[in-house]
Amino acid sequence: MRATTSSVALLALAANLAAAVPVKKPRWQHPVPDDYLVSLGPRPYYLVQNMTDSPLKQQLEACYNKPVGIHGWSIGHRGGGTLQIPEETTQSTEAGARMGAGVLECDVAFTSDLELVCRHDICDLHTTTDILLRPELAAKCRVPFTPANATSPANALCCTADITLAEYGTLCSKMDGFNRSATTVEAYQHGTPSFRTDLYNTCGQVMTLESYIDLVDSLPGYRNFTPELKTPPSAVPMPFKGYTQAQYARDMINTFVKKGIAAERVWPQSFNPADIYLWLNEFPQWGAQAVYLDEDADVASNYTAAVAKLPALKASGVNIIAPPYNYLLSVGGPNNDSIVPSMYATAAKEAGLDIIAWSFERSGPLDLVEENGDYYWSSVAPIVSYDGQVYEALDVLGREIGIIGMFSDWSATVSYYANCFDLAGPQGGKYY
Repeated sequence: MRATTSSVALLALAANLAAAVPVKKPRWQHPVPDDYLVSLGPRPYYLVQNMTDSPLKQQLEACYNKPVGIHGWSIGHRGGGTLQIPEETTQSTEAGARMGAGVLECDVAFTSDLELVCRHDICDLHTTTDILLRPELAAKCRVPFTPANATSPANALCCTADITLAEYGTLCSKMDGFNRSATTVEAYQHGTPSFRTDLYNTCGQVMTLESYIDLVDSLPGYRNFTPELKTPPSAVPMPFKGYTQAQYARDMINTFVKKGIAAERVWPQSFNPADIYLWLNEFPQWGAQAVYLDEDADVASNYTAAVAKLPALKASGVNIIAPPYNYLLSVGGPNNDSIVPSMYATAAKEAGLDIIAWSFERSGPLDLVEENGDYYWSSVAPIVSYDGQVYEALDVLGREIGIIGMFSDWSATVSYYANCFDLAGPQGGKYY
């Protein structure tokens, strides 16, 4: 897209900022330090053992003792340890890194004093932190806790925009969940899904965008970044105290610029097309590898339209599309009992778009996905019934469709596969 006069000025400002700060260049080719061991734990091996006999299972078994390292194809969702560790925390990010994720995520929200922090939703503090147990902070929530009664479930709504950065820093993260039947704040804190755990639910350390950058940049083996600019919900209308969506999008990128992080190390994400196009216009190197998160086909009747728009997205400058993986998988094969690439996947590749998918390991045991109406497996749920099919689906995504990265709540699962088949992750600087 052609830059406007004002965006040219902003480009110049961004360039001056970048020139003023020493830029840390990628070191993807450097070996991982000898004293840092990627550790995958038992889950990948359990999943392989749970597969039915097939050439794929044999290939994965042949990798049982293969040395494993850091892979950019493995992207830590909300940190990468989210299956068992509170999300968007130092602990989850360190866990994802230890499990080999080469790219680590921070979902970016803003506080009442317009500082940027890591939180999956601007308004999720009531279910992901202990804010309701802090009376002085709970009093600032835009919807106070209301106990369950005979006709209504327990309710609350607490947003990052309700508190300051300093107040946010005092919170403990917890496993996402709540008790709909709670009549007390203490009881409301519970509700972790049964397939997760509260074993590590012991005051996860919240992160700011800057502390996330510092952490990821300090990790052995050199990791990269994928910040997602969270779209404010209706409860936090924009502009917020004069703070516009455009300035919010600029501030996220400028935080990396200020920190001296090179553009080729960062894959900015957004569901909001305006954010993507602002980055393309005002921060072209950053925008070139921006990830457009697509959920337009969540309504079944929109699926055909979502597929049809893909060539136009590529023509407009978008290089990477990121749908949930259910968009990319269909039921097919000679007996209509196999997981195969979908029409969406085929159209995206034909349009020249690279694909990143989200998010593995959010569903629990696969024998329950159809019964539970699980979102992520919805397109293939009728033929999914055992956990080993995780790797059948991942192989369709990785080697048949050719996605360039997979988000996961338990990075070891994806890291094992990426290491086994030596998959390349997103390549910084590829698009410029």
